[in-house]
Amino acid sequence: MRVLVVEDEVFMAEALQAGLRHEAIAADVALDGDAALERIGVNDYDVVVLDRDLPGTHGDQVCAVIARDHPGTRVLMLTAAARLRDKVDGFALGADDYLTKPFAVEELVMRLRALARRPAATVQPVLERGDLRLDPYRREAHRSGRYLRLPRKQFAVLELLMRADGGAVSAETLLEKVWDEHADPFTSAPRVTVSQLRRVLGEPDPIVTVPGVGYRLVVPGEAR
Repeated sequence: MRVLVVEDEVFMAEALQAGLRHEAIAADVALDGDAALERIGVNDYDVVVLDRDLPGTHGDQVCAVIARDHPGTRVLMLTAAARLRDKVDGFALGADDYLTKPFAVEELVMRLRALARRPAATVQPVLERGDLRLDPYRREAHRSGRYLRLPRKQFAVLELLMRADGGAVSAETLLEKVWDEHADPFTSAPRVTVSQLRRVLGEPDPIVTVPGVGYRLVVPGEAR
């Protein structure tokens, strides 16, 4: 999952970014509304965590632009205002969820994961494919009952491959969804991470390289 945190308080923004990265969520930061609109225009975010009172373009306007121009991107609005009227106004602008400050990062993560799976009603909280089982909420993965000790990037790559349900996932998509905006577009990080993930998963190797396309997961009996 890739998230944009739009928050003008630098300490808060950096703390949220660190907390989300700890949960294997790629997080970029924008400190004002103008920077947020610029990043949203060039990156495909699953969710935007949006502070309402922003310098530059106001958070309400940013939310309206996302709802109009990026319908696949969810908005979780943050605010210090706890009045019902403020929440109603936020939802009316196109926000998908609302979180009042102060809040726990754990709650934010749970809400983000719920929003990320909302577009597809068939997506289940726990993912299963073949002998692989992955729980994004608990950040646990198993193969044939064996616990897989996965670093954050490997976990996020495996989650994307499992969500593709046998479809190919390109290296570009892995870079887009698992790494943040500071990643070198020519980096070999996705290939290296897939190689490391293969070693942890063990034999038989469930990851197939699709020449010129990317990677996909196969289950026993499927054509490789």
